[in-house]
Amino acid sequence: MNVAAHAELGIAQRRPVRWTVLIASACALVLVAATAEIVLDGALLHSPLIPKSPPIAGWLAGIGERLGYRTFLIALLASAAAYGGVLALAREIPARAAIALVALLHAIVFVGPILISTDVFSYIAYARMGVEHGLNPYTHGPIAIAHDPVYYYVGIDWKHVATAYGPLYTLLSYPLAPLGVRGALWGMKVEAMLASAGTLALTWRCVRVRGKDPVFALLALGANPLYVIYTVGGAHNDLIMMLLMMAAVSLTLAGRDAPAAAVVVAGALVKATVAALLPFMLLARRRISIVTGAAAALAVGAVAALLAFGVHGIDLVAALNRDAAFVSTDSFPTEIAHLFGKPGVFPVDHDLLKGALVLIVLHLLWRTWRGYDWVAASGWTLLAISVTSTWLLAWYILWPLPLALVARDRRLLVATLAVQALFIAHQTTPLFAPVS
Repeated sequence: MNVAAHAELGIAQRRPVRWTVLIASACALVLVAATAEIVLDGALLHSPLIPKSPPIAGWLAGIGERLGYRTFLIALLASAAAYGGVLALAREIPARAAIALVALLHAIVFVGPILISTDVFSYIAYARMGVEHGLNPYTHGPIAIAHDPVYYYVGIDWKHVATAYGPLYTLLSYPLAPLGVRGALWGMKVEAMLASAGTLALTWRCVRVRGKDPVFALLALGANPLYVIYTVGGAHNDLIMMLLMMAAVSLTLAGRDAPAAAVVVAGALVKATVAALLPFMLLARRRISIVTGAAAALAVGAVAALLAFGVHGIDLVAALNRDAAFVSTDSFPTEIAHLFGKPGVFPVDHDLLKGALVLIVLHLLWRTWRGYDWVAASGWTLLAISVTSTWLLAWYILWPLPLALVARDRRLLVATLAVQALFIAHQTTPLFAPVS
């Protein structure tokens, strides 16, 4: 082969790489631009997509326009498409560029207003009930402090509802209560950012331990629109739960079973859902240290909860049963009911869904006993919980994503991303509705 032929072959080999890098860069730019559009427009407040909030992003006001549903949905759809492109071309993105992209997306939502959800104000309200007003947040709803400044910002659905969050999270939120509403809000945002950074770092570590691509994992989680816009943007405590979940996985992969089990229990004392990992961990590892570690952590947590909140602080089952009865318009059971011509989810449907979830978990436990990857089984369980729940929120379907990235069963990642895609499709359907 002559020199000219060699040169032509070299150009042909290099050209696809050059174009894929440009496409990956364009997708990253769309992710940043769409996120910035939501934040800048949201900084003007006075939008149904931006909850009532103290003006914490005033320096951004005036740059964008009032955030409307159409603008938000277009930005969300563009983000989802760009995210798919980034994942498809993840191998073309250097590690430093991936880290920079994820950090930039986090920084954009950090400096902006609270997005989509009022949950963070419930967190602050429960903290102020205990610290500033001497009330037990496990026996009173925010209505008990209607005279407190934070009450104005609490979502209407939660004003009469006692907290369903674990006692560890409630105690973690208490130091923020004396800072006032605005100070506590910034404290919650900082907590969310730190928890997200820790979750991403632990996911990176776990993925590397299992011989998988950490850059892909970082982008799949840290650039996910539902993760950035809904979860980090809303400063949700699910991020703390996910941090503890991935810390437990990391400890298990390092052979430290007792601390891993203790961390799972700590996560369950933030949000009870993460307790689903414990039986799979036990069946896979089959070590008594898991039982002793979990028992010790549970004993310490129970004593602390009893001292701080009385018996109601450890009665999380009642709170979970109460919240399980709620029905949201975004849940998969609600949409399935509509497909069958039913107006909504009935009590018998709740029983059927619980029965289906039990059967799924029992099957996964059996498979784990026979050698199936316990991380994958845990992820499938969390995915099943979110899909069968009648109260579905965007951050619920993110629970299994870090586990799916670590798991040996690639089908879990495909299923998790598919469920998230269905959620985004459901959210963006108004864009394609015929104009009457």
